[in-house]
Amino acid sequence: MSDFFLQLGWNAFFAAQIRELPPGTLPARVLVQRRTNFLVAAHDGEYRATVTGRLRFLSGAQADLPVVGDWVLLRPIPGERTGSITAVLQRKTAVSRRAPGREDVEQVMAANIDVLFLVTGLDENYNLRRIERYLATAIRSSAQPVIVLNKVDLCSFVEEAIAEVRAVVGTAPIHTTNALSRESVGQLRAYLAPGVTAAFLGSSGVGKSTLINSLLGHEKFKTAEVREDSGRGRHTTSHRELVVLSSGGNLIDTPGMRELQLWGVDEEVSEVFDDIEELAQQCRFRDCRHDQEPGCAVRTSVEEGKLDPARLESYARLLRELDYHRRSTDIRARLTQKGKEKRMMRQYNRTIKRKRR
Repeated sequence: MSDFFLQLGWNAFFAAQIRELPPGTLPARVLVQRRTNFLVAAHDGEYRATVTGRLRFLSGAQADLPVVGDWVLLRPIPGERTGSITAVLQRKTAVSRRAPGREDVEQVMAANIDVLFLVTGLDENYNLRRIERYLATAIRSSAQPVIVLNKVDLCSFVEEAIAEVRAVVGTAPIHTTNALSRESVGQLRAYLAPGVTAAFLGSSGVGKSTLINSLLGHEKFKTAEVREDSGRGRHTTSHRELVVLSSGGNLIDTPGMRELQLWGVDEEVSEVFDDIEELAQQCRFRDCRHDQEPGCAVRTSVEEGKLDPARLESYARLLRELDYHRRSTDIRARLTQKGKEKRMMRQYNRTIKRKRR
């Protein structure tokens, strides 16, 4: 493969999946994802592409379809810079959440990420509970989480914030930045070696696009000021896009999120809250809910001032959310199975009737 492909992130993991390319296809990486079409990069340049009907039919769920960062098989149309995506290669990592809305389904936000920058603003956006939620998502993705505390120039409690964040993120690296200063943002370049793909994840207005612009050295992505009345950011990134740095590495910008609903992070929540999990081993009852039960080591730690009650509430909230998700998934699976059984029975009855004629 070319040096360009290697810089894009192509490696032995993906090469092993396609020892022999299907006739008329070539590997490509998804650079831009929109609703029904994609921009992909192959060894001979960029193509506009759509997903084949067969791939849509064979995909078990929306999460199996291409997203930014995916490596895919592309069937180009001869003489044109367009083509069809016929397959999605197995992902090395994936950043997922529960899709917005009432339906309980997985939404993959980006794929094949090596480093996940979790960006929080040191302004009205600063929220330890949100950082815990983002960290669980990052750990589940298998990408390396890196905490970025942005807007350091607007903060008067930087050292206190770093200490608070350290208490909830364990050994994950923490960096403070001023996104408008290229010198300040330069410390993030250490993670962006050739072939490495990094994504920025955070809520609206934390400065993800500004950080990327500073790393690129020009304004690639639109930015907007935070609303003064609410402290909330404006959505300036409307789609997910991968860009290649001239100095090496790849960056993915993602739209800001009002909320991040967790998806399948049971073990990861335990890892993020390992201090509470360790205390829970000392509770009198194995199924202690850390509420009013006697002999609860967790509640004792709160009463003694050793454990932040807000952290315990965050832990309990995430467990409730995951429990609801499990129950919803089980119900949906049962309904799907019942539907399949009904269709099979109808087909069986029609076959019997035909044989009797």
